[in-house]
Amino acid sequence: MRADYSTSGGGGSPWAIFAAVLVGCWAVAATVLLQGGGWAVDQVLLLGGLDRLVPLWPGLGLLTVLLIGTVALPLALVPRSPMIREAGRAWLAGTLALGVLEMLRAFPPVHHEVYLAALAATAALLALIATRLTHAARWSRPPEPPGGEPRGVAAAGEPRPGVVTLLAMAAGLALLLPWVWIGALGGLLETVLAGLAAAAVGVLAGALLDARFWSHFEAGEPPRPARLVLLGGLVAGVVLLLIGAGVGQSGAQLPLLATLPPAGFALAALHALTRRHAPDRPHAQDTHQAPHRPHTQDHPVQNRRRTPGGGRAPAAWLVGLGVFGPLAFTDPEEISLLLVTSRDVPFWVAVAAGAGLVVAVLVAIAYGLWLARPSARPPRRAVAVATSVALLVSVGTVAVTAGQPGLHGERLFVVLREQADLGGLPDGPGKAGRDARAGQVYQRLVATAERTQVDLRRELRRLRLGHTPYYLVNAIEVDGGPAVRAWLSSRPEVDRVLVNQRLRPLPAPPGTAGGSAPAPTGPPWNISLIGADRVWSELAVTGAGVTVGSSDSGVDGGHPALAEGFRGGDDSWFDPWNGTRTPTDRSGHGTHTAGSAVGRGGIGVAPAADWVGCVNLDRNLGNPAAYLDCLQFMLAPFPPGGDPFTDGRPARAPEILTNSWGCPPIEGCDPRALRPAVDALEAAGILVVAAAGNTGPFCGSVQDPPAPYPDVLTVGAVDQRRRVTAFSSRGPATAGVAKPDLMAPGADVLSAMPGGGYAALDGTSMATPQVAGVVALMWSANPDLVGDLDQTRQILRSTATPVQADQRGDNCGGERNVVGAGLVDAYAAVKATLD
Repeated sequence: MRADYSTSGGGGSPWAIFAAVLVGCWAVAATVLLQGGGWAVDQVLLLGGLDRLVPLWPGLGLLTVLLIGTVALPLALVPRSPMIREAGRAWLAGTLALGVLEMLRAFPPVHHEVYLAALAATAALLALIATRLTHAARWSRPPEPPGGEPRGVAAAGEPRPGVVTLLAMAAGLALLLPWVWIGALGGLLETVLAGLAAAAVGVLAGALLDARFWSHFEAGEPPRPARLVLLGGLVAGVVLLLIGAGVGQSGAQLPLLATLPPAGFALAALHALTRRHAPDRPHAQDTHQAPHRPHTQDHPVQNRRRTPGGGRAPAAWLVGLGVFGPLAFTDPEEISLLLVTSRDVPFWVAVAAGAGLVVAVLVAIAYGLWLARPSARPPRRAVAVATSVALLVSVGTVAVTAGQPGLHGERLFVVLREQADLGGLPDGPGKAGRDARAGQVYQRLVATAERTQVDLRRELRRLRLGHTPYYLVNAIEVDGGPAVRAWLSSRPEVDRVLVNQRLRPLPAPPGTAGGSAPAPTGPPWNISLIGADRVWSELAVTGAGVTVGSSDSGVDGGHPALAEGFRGGDDSWFDPWNGTRTPTDRSGHGTHTAGSAVGRGGIGVAPAADWVGCVNLDRNLGNPAAYLDCLQFMLAPFPPGGDPFTDGRPARAPEILTNSWGCPPIEGCDPRALRPAVDALEAAGILVVAAAGNTGPFCGSVQDPPAPYPDVLTVGAVDQRRRVTAFSSRGPATAGVAKPDLMAPGADVLSAMPGGGYAALDGTSMATPQVAGVVALMWSANPDLVGDLDQTRQILRSTATPVQADQRGDNCGGERNVVGAGLVDAYAAVKATLD
């Protein structure tokens, strides 16, 4: 009988081992492919402007359970080897946990706090269920051999469990280090909930990888550490992979697929250290202990007495700290292809994941090498304490020095019910009439905001909640989370509260984009296609006397094609992101679009027009407040450090605004978010030109503000053969409004890039500034038309030329929803303006 128990942990038949290996490999492959594929689908939907597919992750969770659970279940029941059965049971439990946790991704990513709270509660409930099931399994186990200790129970004289827990804690802190260096925390509530969720996930891991789990890999007497580390570590690594795959919103789980599995080997080595030099277990005849009693009377009592916590603490600490990094120090909405073009959040998350993988492997090797020593014993408690404290101090030091300290959570955009009445404004021709209207609009907007915001701003000051008031939309940006949002939503003067997304800081700024194309020697194809070069040569009109405003990633003010056109003065540049005092641009998008509108050297449609600039999306993701910062500046420019409410100069407003951006729901906008701002600019006689978007060829894809608004001149893109590009967004827009309004060249458009270079880019972003440049030519040719937006739009539409619609057979409810009025014709429009 003694021999039976000493071999009960054996590996089993070769066929059973082979089946276990196949199941483990299948579990890893299916998990990685489904998680990566699910994130890719999310990103394709986001880039395509399509609605989020809510059932995606619950469906993938169910598919995961079917694909992995159906092969793990036979492994948990059929083989004779307890070790192989335990592997199957652990993988089955991990798969079920993954399936349940994936259901939580149905919560909208914008409500991250709600998701984290649900994750904490669900993981804690799963841990409780796993603990109960393990406890029931212990009661139902067969009796242990006479005189022997229960398998998996620490023998007297073994190291105190606290030493192993401290070593696991040190390993977890090492896994946390890369995230503290690279990432940044969100809001206070978000961080606390991330900590609770990470702790609950750690407890769940501990419940699945407790002493009972490890006991099945301790084959023979004395235990074999190599088998425990290699086989137990492999099985535990797959369990941790399954758990990690269910943690975090779409994107946040991807780093855990790399960093958690090696931790299984570290946990195995730690457990083996506690068993390596355990005292020989006495036989019944060598001691004065009482004869063996039936397990129903003796074993459970003994087990409860001798294994408090079931050996769960090491896994709980290591996994909990490892999960806390990506869960708290990254925003899942920023792990996006929208930011992948530069060294932004996706790049740094990949760096942190790679560093975490290296750290996890090194920790596992270090613990394994310590175990391999002939006289290996766990270090003294003082050494374990010192190691943990040293790593804790390192984490804190990195956080306040190399890291990004502080809280960087989302803010709230509070839209008030009352918006300014802009009826009955003075009317007059030309720039003088436009300036008079702009002044009246500015005064009414400010007066309305000051009157209606006074009580709310007083309350926000009393509660010490940071806030920024706006007037172009009667709104306030407020620091706060769900509780503040609920309070604000209940106030009578508040119409609605949007989540104002804010990008977390980076460990290093993204690199500046450049261009390698040579400067043009003559007008590029797009300039000739719309006839702008004929306007210069035949009509002697180049845009002089008109100012174009660019709200974008910035403008390289030193570029040879743009330096002379900058209007200058202390109210021609505003950078609410970085606080720069002179025109700069890192991404290149804004420099390229400004060059297409007013650039010298043949690239700009209106090369003699002036320009002013504002930075509204420094890293390709903005929010309602950031866009409003620039739109307010365009209505009433103000000097650096000035107050937009009191220091605005509406007479210095540019006549035309080019806007190659949109505010989708991921940034916090709803369809009405910027409508009051566009209405106010329209009333002031400022023409707003906006990109239709690059989410074609889907119908109804002109949807991100401000493109769908009727008063905006919305621009789609064509290629060199006058064909609508596949990426150009189609209408109809909201409420059936026909969009786009006009088309312009948007494929392979050559323009300026930061650093003095040039590049050819694609997008409706490239088409939009060309239409703004055409309007600048029109108003330069006939200054009396300045501010007459209806007449200007009518001329543009009536002089547009036909383009070739796509050949998909879907005209989106009418050709106007694909091509608008047609391709803008600069020569014909200016000619009509002069006539």
